[in-house]
Amino acid sequence: MKRSEIYHSDPEILGGTPVFVGTRVPIETLLDYLRKDKRIADFRDDFPTVCEKQAESLLELVAQDLLAVS
Repeated sequence: MKRSEIYHSDPEILGGTPVFVGTRVPIETLLDYLRKDKRIADFRDDFPTVCEKQAESLLELVAQDLLAVS
């Protein structure tokens, strides 16, 4: 997925906080779930408006960005 299909930031939505496209769910929420040792499935159960592909693609982007820095 393209970055623009995964998340975006709009000043009209949660004051510009990056959210998953088509939702009002901040991407930080998924990262918080993972920090608390919860699974993507738990996140998706609680936020069904975020598609599985979006959540997985976000994590791939984060991994790619981290590898690009090193």
